[in-house]
Amino acid sequence: MLSHLKVVELASVLAGPDVGMFFAELGAKVIKVENKSTGGDLTRRWKLSTEKKESTISAYFSSVNWHKEHLFYNLKDNNDKQQVYQLIESADIVIVNYKPGDDIKLGMDYNTLKRLNPTIIYGEINGYGKNSKRAAYDVVLQAETGYMSMNGTPTSGPIKMPIALIDVLAAHQLKEGILLALLKKEKTGKGSLVEVSLYDAALASLKNQATNWLMNQFIPQRIGSLHPNIAPYGETFETKDNQFLVLAIGSNKHFKMLLEVIGALSLLKNEKYITNQERVKHRKELDSDLQPHFKKHNSKKLMQEFMQQNIPVGIVKDLKEVFSKEEAKKLILQEKIDGQKTQRVKTAIFKISD
Repeated sequence: MLSHLKVVELASVLAGPDVGMFFAELGAKVIKVENKSTGGDLTRRWKLSTEKKESTISAYFSSVNWHKEHLFYNLKDNNDKQQVYQLIESADIVIVNYKPGDDIKLGMDYNTLKRLNPTIIYGEINGYGKNSKRAAYDVVLQAETGYMSMNGTPTSGPIKMPIALIDVLAAHQLKEGILLALLKKEKTGKGSLVEVSLYDAALASLKNQATNWLMNQFIPQRIGSLHPNIAPYGETFETKDNQFLVLAIGSNKHFKMLLEVIGALSLLKNEKYITNQERVKHRKELDSDLQPHFKKHNSKKLMQEFMQQNIPVGIVKDLKEVFSKEEAKKLILQEKIDGQKTQRVKTAIFKISD
């Protein structure tokens, strides 16, 4: 789809390389320039304890580096820098995520590269905006943009999401910005500077939680998987065969259907459970009243009935269970990097048809 494009990726770690891989999946030629003086992208060495010490890559590195040409240069060396400049002269897109000021020190800032290639699209991810020299780290951003304050339980304390969520959100924002810049270039022939800060991406993704505060001054508390506006939504229940099911019951209709399946229609006699607003108010009591009914049933039979009636309930699965499904296997991309077999999940999963 984008085989006519050449992308030079000067980025490292997660967010920037995730954008580069997105374009690789769409057919673009992506050249990843890694720092020769430090052994390449830092994440090559971010290995699990079970990974081979002698390997030149890690699973973490592999997650966002698929179908790229890897070149190693030291941008502090003038000869190497000139080699990179030659790549950029014929490129369509450059992706960077330098620490504040490093782009200028290395001669890889937008104004410098624009003189080499006036139609270049320069996609930049920074931490807290162009005017901040503060280095950005995902866990710190999750703390400072509200995510950790909401995530966890009343007894767990603040907890980060188990992925670099803010990096992923920023990568999506940059992909969208670059695609719009490509459209602009097609119409006007002009390049663009596309900037995304991790901080802004985090705030933009707060969605209803932000609006709950902005409109009602409601500060979300750590309530685990629970939804502040809907009940039972996010509650988990253990079945007779020790599986955990999570509920997403957003209407009175679904609530009644749920009670019918688990044999708990008698709960409708309780005025505390008749409407969603009352269920949110009395969700702890509701949880206690529902638990014994789930314990009477095996998960397989329950899920069959839930799915037949389109009642939103799911089984809590680990990744081994997730990737045993054919639907998940279809999203896996494989290739060898430095002679090692690697696997990761696609970033571009949309479908376009006539």
